[in-house]
Amino acid sequence: MFLRLILVFFFIHLVRGVMFHIKPNFQKCLKEDIQANQLVKGEYEVSSVPGQIIDYIARDTKGHILSKGEHITKGKFTFMSEVYDTYEICFISKVPPHQRGIEQEVSLTTKKGAETRNYEGIQEAAKLKPMEVELKRLEDLSDSIVRDFALMRKREEEMRDTNEKTNSRVLFFSIFSMCCLLGLATWQVLYLRRYFKAKKLIE
Repeated sequence: MFLRLILVFFFIHLVRGVMFHIKPNFQKCLKEDIQANQLVKGEYEVSSVPGQIIDYIARDTKGHILSKGEHITKGKFTFMSEVYDTYEICFISKVPPHQRGIEQEVSLTTKKGAETRNYEGIQEAAKLKPMEVELKRLEDLSDSIVRDFALMRKREEEMRDTNEKTNSRVLFFSIFSMCCLLGLATWQVLYLRRYFKAKKLIE
């Protein structure tokens, strides 16, 4: 039973496929956080509509283009992540002005890290049995999950530190604001008292 749960989790983690519709002359982007030095492979397929064109582009947050394709219908792409960042893949629809466009269907499947390894080649090179290959695959996937959790924990710690620093700054700013208000109120009371005394309205 435990092995079944592991295998189910493995296949859920392994397959990353989406299907969506893109409107004429619009673009749709899919984003994902990817660790440094990870190989990313993708496979796409676009429904064909006469006269309509779809391009795709893969880039990081700094605008560096990692992969691109024009007039796509069906194909694959590969790129390597240099640093930990949020990477996006955008599909762009282009329709001539004289033509009335219709929605096109796009299907995309992506793999990264351990999911991209060729275990059939490893099996032939190391002469491993099928069960040994599956165990090797599960081991690599487990390492990838552990790294993801470690990265998530690190980011949670960074966010917590940022939150604590922000709370401290807000507290100090609130205290400073209260002191300024108290000082201003005291000054107003003293000023008004001197003014009324000068006008002999109070003793």
